[in-house]
Amino acid sequence: MRRFTRTLVAAALTVTVVAGTAGWASGNSQQPVTGAPAGTGAWRAAGLPDPQGMTPVQVADFFRGLGPERQQELVRSHPDVVGNLDGAPLALRYQANARTAGARYAGQQVLAYDPRGRGQAVLVYGDLARAAHVAVVVPGSDTDAGHLDGLVRKATALRGAAGGRTAVVAWAGYTTPVGVGLDAASGELAEAGAARLTGFLAGLRTVNAAEPALFCHSYGSVVCGLAAHRIKAKDLVAVASPGMRADDVAALNTGARVWAAKDPTDWIDRVPNVSFAGLGHGTDPTDPGFGARIVPAGDADGHDGYFAPGTASLRTFAAIARGDVR
Repeated sequence: MRRFTRTLVAAALTVTVVAGTAGWASGNSQQPVTGAPAGTGAWRAAGLPDPQGMTPVQVADFFRGLGPERQQELVRSHPDVVGNLDGAPLALRYQANARTAGARYAGQQVLAYDPRGRGQAVLVYGDLARAAHVAVVVPGSDTDAGHLDGLVRKATALRGAAGGRTAVVAWAGYTTPVGVGLDAASGELAEAGAARLTGFLAGLRTVNAAEPALFCHSYGSVVCGLAAHRIKAKDLVAVASPGMRADDVAALNTGARVWAAKDPTDWIDRVPNVSFAGLGHGTDPTDPGFGARIVPAGDADGHDGYFAPGTASLRTFAAIARGDVR
């Protein structure tokens, strides 16, 4: 009974925290964007295979069976589908998304762009098909197609620190919470994000991209925790994590090495690490009992400073991305 009471109190504290205390923003409830890409109705009407029922391997096989002219015809007539099909050739996806996104990300390699809801976008820095190493940065709250500055800053800093043989993906490919509200304390958006992340990474395998290291920031670490047992990655790095919805590394059921970073000035440390009635994300990944490898982060500043140039955390992230640490 005493243990139940402590859990109930901690859960109440979690609700209080995410509802807007200490000056944090309370968020509005979000509906995750899931399912087939925008434009799928017209694609189906043209007699093309239903994307909803295709795996990334099947998508790759479909495009391999098409000649170059037919591939380009699909880019022109159905760019919103081609640009978002995991398993489609990278070059075709870049071309398709350049058409649908227009000047919004001019000059950048856009691997996915979905304008529905608040919008989702995936940007690539480097040659994803030929890079010796691949890193994917999975963001937390307040990231969408129109708010990518923080994610891009992290991704480009990581690529600069890791070097030119590492391609870095800025993956804003799911509906994130807005602010720190009940969405951020629950797992609904993370579950939907985990499914999308799983499909995306499976698509990378079809183009023979290197096995990735995932850098999962804040609520993004909840997404990575829920996806861990379904994906192939060499490393999972939980950065500023509220929890990964797992009691320990073993519960993640992953073959990846698991790392965790949290600096002493990060407000995330004030969020109770509980899981009760669907709220809270469980054990702090930096807790010794969780079993993750610890990334030094003592010189990072606040919740968003882990990728700042010159920090020990960024140097370690770069070494992880390059496979330089054992």
